[in-house]
Amino acid sequence: MLMSNPLIYPMAAHVGLAALLYALLTVARAPSVWGIGRRPDGTNPWRSIEPRISANLSNQFEWPVFFYVACLISFQQRMTEGPQLWLAWLFIAGRLAHSGVQIFGRSVRLRGIVFAVNFGAVVAMWVSLLVAQSRGAG
Repeated sequence: MLMSNPLIYPMAAHVGLAALLYALLTVARAPSVWGIGRRPDGTNPWRSIEPRISANLSNQFEWPVFFYVACLISFQQRMTEGPQLWLAWLFIAGRLAHSGVQIFGRSVRLRGIVFAVNFGAVVAMWVSLLVAQSRGAG
């Protein structure tokens, strides 16, 4: 019998974000690839946003790898509630904000600030794991 594990929900939320980005990228590429949604002059109305969606999708497979590893170790150590769970949800909130800023905005400064949320949340998850390990918890 599987134990209830609340840390699975932020992980699933990130998978959902990646799936949404794949769908958006498909829609943004449809005019160029299939001719669906082309402007009367034959151009793609999503041409300017498509590279930003693509770049953001690639970003979902960079720093988030450390998030998933921290989550999996947290599962093993039975550290799936409290701080780890809050930090995981903070990571997801930061990922959502980062996606919005990267795709729909042009402010590199704001993007850096929201990335710092993602970065800090994952670093804090790892610090929590290391502290627990040094105390012999888990």
